[in-house]
Amino acid sequence: MILILLGPPGAGKGTYSQKLIEKYKIPQISTGDILRAAVKAGTELGVKAKEYMDSGLLVPDEIIVGIVDDRIKEADCKNGFLLDGFPRTVEQANAIASIFEKNGLKLDAVVNIKVTDDILKKRLTGRRMCRKCGANFNVNTLPPAKDGVCDKCEGELYQRDDDKEDVIEKRLQVYGHQTAPLIDYYNERKALKDVDANEGTIDEIVEKIAEAVKG
Repeated sequence: MILILLGPPGAGKGTYSQKLIEKYKIPQISTGDILRAAVKAGTELGVKAKEYMDSGLLVPDEIIVGIVDDRIKEADCKNGFLLDGFPRTVEQANAIASIFEKNGLKLDAVVNIKVTDDILKKRLTGRRMCRKCGANFNVNTLPPAKDGVCDKCEGELYQRDDDKEDVIEKRLQVYGHQTAPLIDYYNERKALKDVDANEGTIDEIVEKIAEAVKG
């Protein structure tokens, strides 16, 4: 099973991905997680990527495409994988199509998670991450038991630079201009499955996704 999850920042792609990889027994390939790990480690890639991420801009294609090409060749991807946060542009979609063809891989479905801008902004501005273990919380929808403290390891919670309101506005604009055309791209190829994620529990939305993939 090879899936791609589309959706604007804050749509819940990472959360739904975790449930889907359990369901289908495939790994999640999140370029965002890979890049953040590189930033934290202070690698050459991480330093370059951080400049773009902190400004709410997309990391250049040559960095992202190389990461994905290497990752899908690893042993745990032999039965498929879920791409979360990639591709983000039509150019990247063409690049991943070429990579799939080169490796004899077939895309099963592209799931487009739909959420309104108002809900996205509320989710993103409320998001907090643990500096110690990386756990996610949200002051609006999933608050920690103690303000500013991680429930899992008691580490300090913080707001990512790219979750601040001015950067969020830019991230949504970037998504609208550069990523939304992917919807048309995959629609034309009969691969797109729309899923409304404005309402419902996480499990209910994951079930909607699974039904869409089957259909």
